[in-house]
Amino acid sequence: MTATAATTAPHEDLLALRSEFPILEHTTYLINNSLGAMPRGVHDEMETYVREWETRGVRAWSEGWWEMSAVTGDLLCPLLGVKPGAVSMHQNVAVAAALFLSAIDYPAQRNRIVYTELNFPNVMYLMEGEARKGAEIVTVPSDDGIGVPTERLLAAIDERTRLVPISHTLFRSAFVQDAEAIARRCREVGALLLLDVYQSIGAVPLELEAWGVHAAMGGSVKWLCGGPGAGFLWVNPEIAESLQPSFTGWQADDEPFAFRPGPIHLRPEPAWRFLTGTPNVPALYSCRAGYRIVAGVGSKKIRERSLALTQHLMDAATEAGFEVRTPRDPQHRGGTVSVWHPEAERLCHELIDRQVMCDYRPRAGIRLSPHFYNTEAELDHAVAVLKELAGG
Repeated sequence: MTATAATTAPHEDLLALRSEFPILEHTTYLINNSLGAMPRGVHDEMETYVREWETRGVRAWSEGWWEMSAVTGDLLCPLLGVKPGAVSMHQNVAVAAALFLSAIDYPAQRNRIVYTELNFPNVMYLMEGEARKGAEIVTVPSDDGIGVPTERLLAAIDERTRLVPISHTLFRSAFVQDAEAIARRCREVGALLLLDVYQSIGAVPLELEAWGVHAAMGGSVKWLCGGPGAGFLWVNPEIAESLQPSFTGWQADDEPFAFRPGPIHLRPEPAWRFLTGTPNVPALYSCRAGYRIVAGVGSKKIRERSLALTQHLMDAATEAGFEVRTPRDPQHRGGTVSVWHPEAERLCHELIDRQVMCDYRPRAGIRLSPHFYNTEAELDHAVAVLKELAGG
């Protein structure tokens, strides 16, 4: 499916942006929940990085590189629903989570970590490691593998809970959890909420400050179209200064070039307080074009288009005889549609061979993830090819 097959009005302004993503010219790109399409502008950003290194050498640090982790983080603030100055950039979510966790202790009377069994496993691995610090892990079960009832999760969060690290949008089913209700419950009992917004930012509107979230983490690989190596951590300024991360580095020091021995003197600004060592400058350049495009379109418009596209895709898949493992309720549906078939893994590979980009996850099936630049025609094409490959 090519750009010439694109539908026009009523989304002409969004479809006009297709030209900013070269891969759409020859590929039906429906894997935006895994790796968003690369913006054309990344070429210019990377050329700027190379030119600055080539011509300015070590002077580039004092001419912008040193501040890039905080400055780039500010580009995400409109999409997170937060004020500037509290988003720090990191290599990935594992690093961002480890940073936050390094500031958390587990007193005997409040040592529980509560999350659902549908969390992304990478985050679970880190949380399980917190048991060495005295944490008790409480896992809230799901009945259907798609979501967890909000009431069940809220009931598990009590006065013994220290930390609630949960995914806002679940990676298998795209089930959107009620972050505002969870944040309210955490505040009622004195627990901290660490929200993983990786599968939300750029697809689902976020209002972290208004919801009362304590901290959030995510990355650029998916809906932000920012590529790998640019994760982020936001810590609510109301708690940031009370946290003392032990996983740290010289960028977090208030006088990094004093080369002072002994304990670090953490900067008070949240974005700087949670930095570590030398930043990943190339990744910070590569992510900026995607951030600017997505923020320019805006979360509300993207969400409206996403709900329309996912509804269209679910209807087409159901009509073709496939089981859909994604919530029908738009309030609880993210940007992905999971289509189940007993041979889903094989079919996924064959779809990719036909230039229909998707992915497969156990117990979910084939994940198809349209973004604002996709068209209904592309979705119909993907379902038609899938039905053909399945022998339908």
